Amino acid sequence: MPPGSAPLIDPYARAISYLRVSVTDRCDFRCVYCMAEDMTFLPKAEMLSLEEMDRLCSAFVRMGVRKLRLTGGEPLVRRNVMQLIRNLGRHLKTGALEELTLTTNGSQLTKHAEGLAEAGVKRINVSLDTLDPAKFEKLTRWGKLDVVLDGLQAAKRAGLAVKINAVALKGQNEDEIDRLIEWSGAEGFDLVFIEVMPMGEIGDAARLDQYLPLSLLRARIQQNWTLAETGYRTGGPARYFDVKETGQRLGFITPLTHNFCESCNRVRLTCTGTLYMCLGQDDAADLRSPLRASDDDALLDGAIREAVARKPKGHDFVIDRRHSGPAVPRHMSVTGG
Repeated sequence: MPPGSAPLIDPYARAISYLRVSVTDRCDFRCVYCMAEDMTFLPKAEMLSLEEMDRLCSAFVRMGVRKLRLTGGEPLVRRNVMQLIRNLGRHLKTGALEELTLTTNGSQLTKHAEGLAEAGVKRINVSLDTLDPAKFEKLTRWGKLDVVLDGLQAAKRAGLAVKINAVALKGQNEDEIDRLIEWSGAEGFDLVFIEVMPMGEIGDAARLDQYLPLSLLRARIQQNWTLAETGYRTGGPARYFDVKETGQRLGFITPLTHNFCESCNRVRLTCTGTLYMCLGQDDAADLRSPLRASDDDALLDGAIREAVARKPKGHDFVIDRRHSGPAVPRHMSVTGG
């Protein structure tokens, strides 16, 4: 095996097989748990070009990454991002990559769903926290529910499998839990509930006021729905159950009530070339400098391996009366979730 293609193994013997790439920190929504309304985004001059992102992603694929997820911000608002997606699709054709996917707010799917399918994308995650148009506009500040629903239908027509990601927000969408399960089942979508994460200042909203433990939510769900354990996995942190009444899967991502760090196989790359080895820690590595220092990948490969050698055992997310502020100062949109 060539030196640059040896697998990436962290200090706790976890193989790094999953790279999440934030192609932009910009978004056409301002979700209340993710961003402040008046956001300051990165200068475009600091962002990697799409060609540089391709080279970086390809280096990780060469070192054993089998799954690439493009995120944001909103990835589909990045100019010419479809060219990057089509280029990365070549790794699917060679078999070096098992899956190329993305997480989106759905606002651009009507325009891009068919192109995503043609590029080799089989499955997407769509963030959707409510089915109430007025509440949707309030939670996203700028979004329109009908645009997202139209995008979801475009994704179905294109043959894309859809998983709905819903952040559980105390007092805001907890009254819609049954409706979301029923609707997702009727549409043929899997559904995942996510605990709110303490990342970045978000304006007037208080984390503690938003936080709804999924252990409590699951107990409520089981009063009305029959959940059966399943061994289904996507490579991410969700724990899944089959919902007998709908025939679809229901997942829970619980970074606070039950963290999943022991099996973490992920690292996260920002649009500026910064690699975060853990979503909930501030330690990071600069990959832009070695990327631009040489057309040869030796420096880049060395920087990637050195970074993975510092991957921590786990995160420090806490939300309680003493820890209601952000655990890390960067916004979710910077790292891509």
